[in-house]
Formats: sequence, structure tokens, C-alpha cells
Amino acid sequence: MSQFQVIGGNKLSGSITPQGAKNETLQILAAVLLTKEKVTISNIPDILDVNMLIELLGLLGVKIEKLNTDTYIFQADDVNVDFLTSDEFHAKSGKLRGSVMLAGPMLGRYKRAFVPKPGGDKIGRRRLDTHIIGFQKLGANFSYNENGYYQLEADELKGTYMLLDEPSVTGTANIVMAAALASGTTTIYNAACEPYLQQLCSMINRMGGKISGIGSNLLVIEGVETLAGTEHRILPDMIEVGSFIGLAAMTQSSITIENCGIQHLGIIPEKFRQLGIDFYTEGDNIIVCEQDVYEIQSFMDGGVLTIYDNPWPGFTPDLLSIILVVATQAKGSLLVHQKMFESRLFFTDKLIDMGAQIILCDPHRAAVVGLGRQHRLKGITMSSPDIRAGVALLIAALSAQGKSIIQNIDQIDRGYQYIDKRLQALGADIQRIS
Repeated sequence: MSQFQVIGGNKLSGSITPQGAKNETLQILAAVLLTKEKVTISNIPDILDVNMLIELLGLLGVKIEKLNTDTYIFQADDVNVDFLTSDEFHAKSGKLRGSVMLAGPMLGRYKRAFVPKPGGDKIGRRRLDTHIIGFQKLGANFSYNENGYYQLEADELKGTYMLLDEPSVTGTANIVMAAALASGTTTIYNAACEPYLQQLCSMINRMGGKISGIGSNLLVIEGVETLAGTEHRILPDMIEVGSFIGLAAMTQSSITIENCGIQHLGIIPEKFRQLGIDFYTEGDNIIVCEQDVYEIQSFMDGGVLTIYDNPWPGFTPDLLSIILVVATQAKGSLLVHQKMFESRLFFTDKLIDMGAQIILCDPHRAAVVGLGRQHRLKGITMSSPDIRAGVALLIAALSAQGKSIIQNIDQIDRGYQYIDKRLQALGADIQRIS
């Protein structure tokens, strides 16, 4: 198993371009199953989770043509539905949470879907209730197979009204894909409205779908009989953009982040500004300024700043790990409140071992006392528990004194494309070793 060896303390410089968005890609790839015609997708990131889903599509019988490193043509005109019940599908899809996205299009087009218990990050409970209940309201029958499958079947899917119990992004996407081919009109209230879901809905409309309310939490889907092929380009990954802003601040570097998709970043830039990080925009680029010290803002009444996750347009939970690690070297105090996943803050013990002043109040809250660079973090050996924590630890290691070893970097590779090579181009001392 590979690991990263990092020598910290180097200032970085240069330009870096965020990869295509991982979370959007997993939804868009699943959507190719909605039509028998060709679908061309570009800006696909070359990461483990995405490559595993592409492999699953190929095993299902989808024809795949790779045009270049980030562009593929998919054609699902001869899908082997029976593969869903095979041991191979069970084994491979169980390692990838994104495999749950296959259920919506398979149910919509073939009226049959099988979902293994999903894999992915170990960040707490990640229930599938929103997906399953939505499918049931469309008319699907649900059962739990003794072999570990969630089994879904329907004679016909019929449009209906539903109020989601939570604005789940993947749940909304799955229901939208099933409803796009259902008979009648489906109304989804309390729907997720993230940019990546907007991208999925816009893509389905270009395929001949009829979805209105895109960008709001009230989606109306008029079902159609068939969908056609289309072309689609994945947005830049907003999580990478935030990660690179934090990286520049922690390493006292000036970095240009190119082609950020700034109009789709929502509140993310503002949250990093609240940490005192100085940056500006030129066109679609973000230029982070070199700073010796950055100071965390307080609330207007003088209270300690709290940053917490919320459904879009609130702050994405995927960047709270980055926010936490960046705050350790700021001047001032911060309370990080991770509402959604009860295990996502458990990587803070590694930062404490590096010298950070953090109090883990409970599984959901961590109080950070910024050191203002008076005491530099020190390099240690640590393990990456999940994708986002892994990159947060990598950023900490790049800013620390001495050598750090980061183990279990497969977690990082699941979500970040060629991260070591891209950081080396900025001047980082990072090596992938066995």
C-alpha cells in the first residue's frame, strides 16, 4: 500500500487547475443509463471512485469509448440487467457509495434495480431512506434481499407529489432520474438544489426531459417515454477550489487557482474570507495572496465565529475538514460544527499530535484555538480516514516542520486526481512511496 512522504515548510507558487467535480461526475455517469443513444461527457476526473463506476457501467454492457484523458462516449443500448444480481456486481459496487446512483436510471428505464449496502468513507451513518422512500412513492416495491441487496421492482412508475424528509443530494438525483421516465408528473419538495444537481437536471432536459424549478427546492418533473443522447461538461470541483485556498494560506503561499467556476461556488469564498484569508478574482481565476498571518473574524457582538454545514446554498460539509485545519494556524478562535456526519471530525487527534490546539467537544463540534503561527505544527506519521480528512492532513503536513508520513492514501486518491504531481508542480516536497 502506498503512502505520502511530505517534507513541510516550503512556500508554494504557481498555478493549479481544479479537476472535474467528483460528486457531479458520479451522478452524470449514472444518467447515461437513461438513454440508448450516445452521451459524451468531458472534464471527467481520473480518480478511483469515478474509474470504479465507469468499470461498473462497462460490466453492465454499456459501450465506452475514451476520446482522451477526460472525455468519454457512453452508449447504453444493450444493458445486461441480470448483471445486477451477480456476485461480481455485489462485490464491486459494495466498495463504492456512488454505485447507489445506478438505481434511479435502472428503475426508470428497466423497472428493476439492486443496490448493495454502499461503501465509501467511514464518516458515520449514511442512510438510504430518502432514496428508497422516493422510489416507493413512484410505485416501486422494495425488499431487502438476504444476500445483502436492496431490491427494487415496479410494473410501472407513476408521477406523484413527495416531500423529502431531508434534502439529500444523491437521494434527489436518484429520484429525479427515475421520475424522468415515469408516467405523469412528479413534484419533489425539499429537494436538494446544489450546482451538481442543477447540472444533472439541465442535462436531462437537453436529452428531452421536462424538469422545471431547477436551482430551487421545488422540482417538477414531467415524465417522458424516452430520452435522447447529449453532450455534457462537468463543472470544476468546488471542494478542490476550497482545498487550494486553504493550502495557500497554510503554507504562506501565493497561488493562482485557474478556471474555478466562480459563479457556482456559492458561499464558499466568503467562509474562507471569514478566516482572514486574502484573495481576489480575475475572470474565472482566484488569486490567493501570500500572508504571514491571517486572523479569524468574530461575530458582530464579539462572539466566537462558528462555521457549520448546511444544505445548499449553505456551506458544504465536504470542506469543514479543510476549514478546521486552516484555522489551527490562524490568529483567533473558531467553533466548527459538523451536523451531518458523526465521525467526520475524528481525524482531529492527528492534528492534536502535530501540535494543534483543538478541543473535540463531541462527535459534531470542535473548538479550534488558532496559534497564529507562534507554534508551527510538527510532522508525524498518520493515516487518512476519509477523502476530505486525508487532504486536510496533507495540507497540515505541507505547512508543518519536518517530515510527515500519510498512510492509507487510497482514500485521498478516491477523490483527488494526481494530487502529488500537481502539488509538486507548485514546489511541494511530496513523494509517493511504497
